[in-house]
Amino acid sequence: MSEIDYTRRQLLVAGGLTLGACLLPGVAIASPFKATNPRKISLCNIHTREDLETEYFNGKSYIPAELQRINHLCRDFRRNEAAKMDRRLFDAITEIQANLGHKGQVRIISGYRSPATNKMLQKKGGVATKSYHMKGEAVDFNLEGVPLSKVRKAALELRLGGVGYYPKSNFVHIDTGPVRRW
Repeated sequence: MSEIDYTRRQLLVAGGLTLGACLLPGVAIASPFKATNPRKISLCNIHTREDLETEYFNGKSYIPAELQRINHLCRDFRRNEAAKMDRRLFDAITEIQANLGHKGQVRIISGYRSPATNKMLQKKGGVATKSYHMKGEAVDFNLEGVPLSKVRKAALELRLGGVGYYPKSNFVHIDTGPVRRW
C-alpha cells in the first residue's frame, strides 16, 4: 500500500471518530472530571428561593431532562429567561464539594444573565461587558456552611477557567473561559 493511501485512511478514520464524538454530546468524555461516578447536586437559587436536588449525570451520560431543570433554576430571574448552562460548571462545583467534603446546598447567586440584564448591571459597576454569564458559561455561588476562602482555593485548584473572589458579596465566580483569577 502506498504512503498516500495510508495517510488518506488515517484522515478518514480521524474524521469518522471526530464526527462520532460530535454525535454523542452526552458522553462523559466531555468533562475533565471523574467520568464513571454519578453526579448529584443540591442547588438553591437565592433570588427565587427555588430548590433542586438532582442526579444530572448517571455515571455514563448526562441526563438531558435534569440539565434542563438546572438551566431553569440558573435562569436570569429578572427577565425569566433560561439558557443552556455549560455542564462543566456543575461538574466543577460537584468536584469542589467532593474535595471539601461538603454535602450541603450550593447557593446560586447568578447563573445565566441576559444581555439586557447584563447591560443594566453594568451601570451599577463591577460587571464585565462580555460576561461569560451571557453565554451560560459562568456561575456565582457559595456553599452553605463553608468559608468562602476555602471554596475559592478549591476552585483555583481545578484550573477549569476563571475564578473570581467576592468576599464582600459572599460568592465565588467560576467560568469556563481561559484560566485566570481575580
